[in-house]
Amino acid sequence: MKKFLLSLRGTCVIIMLSAVFPATGRAQEGGSFAEAGFTIGPTNFLGDLGGNLGKGTAFIKDNNFSTTKIMVGAHITFYPRDWYGIRINMNFGSLEGDDAVIKGKGGYEEARRIRNQNFKTSLFETMVAGEIFPTVLLEEDPSDVFHKLRPYGVIGLGLFHFNPQGQDPATGQWVYLRPLHTEGQGFKEFPDRKEYSLWQMNVPMGVGIKYFMSENFSLGLEVIHRKTFTDYMDDVSTSYIDPQLFYNYLPASTAAQAARMADKRLQSQGGIGDQRGNAKNNDSYYSFGLKLGWRLGGGDRWGNSTRCPVIRF
Repeated sequence: MKKFLLSLRGTCVIIMLSAVFPATGRAQEGGSFAEAGFTIGPTNFLGDLGGNLGKGTAFIKDNNFSTTKIMVGAHITFYPRDWYGIRINMNFGSLEGDDAVIKGKGGYEEARRIRNQNFKTSLFETMVAGEIFPTVLLEEDPSDVFHKLRPYGVIGLGLFHFNPQGQDPATGQWVYLRPLHTEGQGFKEFPDRKEYSLWQMNVPMGVGIKYFMSENFSLGLEVIHRKTFTDYMDDVSTSYIDPQLFYNYLPASTAAQAARMADKRLQSQGGIGDQRGNAKNNDSYYSFGLKLGWRLGGGDRWGNSTRCPVIRF
């Protein structure tokens, strides 16, 4: 037992020495610490619905400020070193898109305007992301943060939940779209159109800038784009289907509603063609965030948190 305790103590000494004398040099000086905080800011959807002149894209060109919503969140970030951190984030908000906001001028955008679809959804997401502060590597004393301004990059992996609703043109009510199978998802006639999951993965990536108001409090601004792996956040992806198929799979009243929701084209304005969405581009969304954080601990408190047992003989 005595030999075991001596061995354990020796192992702890090695771990502590590794933390005190890192191999990468001056830029990694300083103990580890953690930060907690809140974020609030606008968020926008980038997908099939809405957009601006020309062909629809999944990028900032088709951003519609009129459909901007608010996202709020909380985070805790662990900083093993001053130049990088590991963030755990939870955000709540909503998204929406609407073809009615398109100002048609006779171009490619007319097909989307005539499509006349809209959607809204609540949104919950959680993510684990890395924060990189490259300018710290150039600082003489990275542990001195008072009134410092630091740019940073963010990239990670997230999980989010959505549940799209559309407005019924007959009743004006908002109804959930997934149970209506508006593009024949799950129908045997369309084996390649599976029912989509309301839980999906995303890849958050972005940039920000952080200002330390004091040693313990910081204020930041960041923009984070989410790349997703689904094209059904707005329930629009591929083509229209024969409305009679709804009656083969759904109760009559539900089938009638599904037919209305699936095809809301403005027929009087020349709504023709089979394309409903663009399956080549997955949906995405982004947010701007005002980020407030405060340090939970640092220096000796966190850097020396690994303690070895005291051995008495």
